[in-house]
Amino acid sequence: MKKISITYNAPTVLTFVLICAATVILNGLTGGRSNSLLFVTYHSSLTDLLTYVRFFTHVFGHSGWAHFVGNATYLLLLGPMLEEKYGSKTLWIVIGVTALATGLVNYILFPNVTLCGASGVVFAFIIMASFTGFRNGEIPLTFILVAIIFIGQQIIDGLFVTDNISNMAHIVGGAVGAVLGYIWNVHPAGHRR
Repeated sequence: MKKISITYNAPTVLTFVLICAATVILNGLTGGRSNSLLFVTYHSSLTDLLTYVRFFTHVFGHSGWAHFVGNATYLLLLGPMLEEKYGSKTLWIVIGVTALATGLVNYILFPNVTLCGASGVVFAFIIMASFTGFRNGEIPLTFILVAIIFIGQQIIDGLFVTDNISNMAHIVGGAVGAVLGYIWNVHPAGHRR
């Protein structure tokens, strides 16, 4: 009988999710101070070095367990497939580009809004996943449908629904996933691992 073992099969995705879980725990232990200091982005002074750090680290922070679990579920569902296709290093690039893009857009366009969470990364993963069957010269119907359903819903929600969900982060994350997914499927060499 063959021995069954547990593998760390998607190191980027698993590490990212574990860091996010640790920040939720840390935020609880510090009474919200760790999120304010490191894991949310907001319109702080450009002379504050942490402003630039938070442009990236806000994707690790979450407002609580429900927020984290919602994002972690999608990350763990889509991430391993993407990590297998594109490689671990490439997914860190997606996470970093998405974090910076959502952080900058939030800082510039929404100066009174704090932003935290991995939902921009989730939407980048959702859009990238729709490119998995891409062939040069073709646009997958799955990509078109995913873009219409997910991004269209975010635009509608952003215009007509008042809640604490950052539709901007979803739209920007989806755009990052679309651009990188397209580029890396048209020119697949040179970005893996």
